[in-house]
Amino acid sequence: MIRILFLLAVLSCATLNVFGADRPNFVFINIDDLGYADIGPYGSKLNRTPNIDRMAAEGRKVTCHYAAPVCSPSRASLMTGCYPKRTLAIPHVLFPGDAIGLSTNEHTVAGLLKAQGYVTMCIGKWHLGDQPEFLPTRHGFDHYFGLPYSNDMGPGEDGTKSSLGEPLPAKKGPGQPPLPWLRDEKVLQRVVAEDQTTLVKRYTEEALKFLEATRDRTFFLYLAHNAVHFPYYPGKDFQKKSQNGNYGDWVEEMDWSVGQVLDAIRKLGLSEKTLIIFTSDNGGTKRAVNAPLRDFKTTTWEGGMRVPTIAWWPGKIPAGTSTDEITAMMDILPTFVKLAGGVVPPDRKIDGGDIWPILTGQPGAKSPHESFLFYRGLKLEAVRSGPWKLRLVNGQLFNLETDIGESKDVAAENPDVVKRLQAIAAATDDDLGADEYGPGVRPLGRVAVPQPLIGLDGKVRDGFGLP
Repeated sequence: MIRILFLLAVLSCATLNVFGADRPNFVFINIDDLGYADIGPYGSKLNRTPNIDRMAAEGRKVTCHYAAPVCSPSRASLMTGCYPKRTLAIPHVLFPGDAIGLSTNEHTVAGLLKAQGYVTMCIGKWHLGDQPEFLPTRHGFDHYFGLPYSNDMGPGEDGTKSSLGEPLPAKKGPGQPPLPWLRDEKVLQRVVAEDQTTLVKRYTEEALKFLEATRDRTFFLYLAHNAVHFPYYPGKDFQKKSQNGNYGDWVEEMDWSVGQVLDAIRKLGLSEKTLIIFTSDNGGTKRAVNAPLRDFKTTTWEGGMRVPTIAWWPGKIPAGTSTDEITAMMDILPTFVKLAGGVVPPDRKIDGGDIWPILTGQPGAKSPHESFLFYRGLKLEAVRSGPWKLRLVNGQLFNLETDIGESKDVAAENPDVVKRLQAIAAATDDDLGADEYGPGVRPLGRVAVPQPLIGLDGKVRDGFGLP
């Protein structure tokens, strides 16, 4: 019955000519480890970000957008429209050569848009598995160009454990396999320190080529920078230009990239039909500035999961505005698919909701989340409902409307609120589970004999080399 209803919905959309010219293009720009206050619109005093400043002036700041504490779970949530634990239940992140990854049984935002006739492209960091079954081209993307995981996940002698200008390790060790730069499913090269200084530039150039090539079609571009993840490797034109060392240089180069994409959209005459979202995959590290939020990446404090986010679409999204309604990575899939005229398949549960009314500032628009769950790996560490956030490990309660920095525990004064949030947490046992695996957790993708794309001996995996 569910399948029949889905087919009827698709046919209904077809009769409304969803493949017509009114469907928007989508560009999703995902920065790695960017701090909440590392950019001008969110209060940076160290880094110059004129292009992102303009984007915010022409668009809408989303000041309470939640990712996950670390990379892989956040990206799984973005792709599948679910809490990370539902579709990628892992304790931390994925590593090169892991036997597990995002299952090809999952619907992804790329796959659902592709089914609507969109041209789909992923550029940059993927981090949802590096085995053939887990790559972007197996998850709805027509093409891929980039590194399949973080830029620190390689041997130290290749510069992955030290930033620009720092000495390489004196001794070589077995360590991790070399970083592979991929085009679709072919290894272009082994990435060493010098190559890391070209990451932002090459990703940007690839994005501009894609935009030019698809200007007359409807597209989804997922631009996922490795910047500003450690190690820090700003490009030659940006080195020693900021007041904030290698990190600030890389933030400013990332801002340049955003400007290049926005300028291309304008010059191609696509501004009035393109929605661009800018965000970060998790909170900043201790090298970043997360003020006024508490703590950093890897935690479920606000500084670990609340990320700077801007939505831009001239004529559709009100310029120079902001919203503090709760939104999350898992909201992107249902929002994009609905705007594209598609239907989210009802054959499985998703946790995200349509946030288009929030992005456009419709009167009375509210978050689709009556409550929000803060998972760190498999463990539920906090619950939020409205302004109230309860940390489960010690029973601390914070009012985020009056105390965004989570500095004052008000549990004693609000026992009824504590009890209500504890009940929300307890209810997860029937779905995702507060610890370990609940019945709503779906299977991971898994391969029997995993191999790195480039072995420790430097040889490219069979079938992945260039002809």
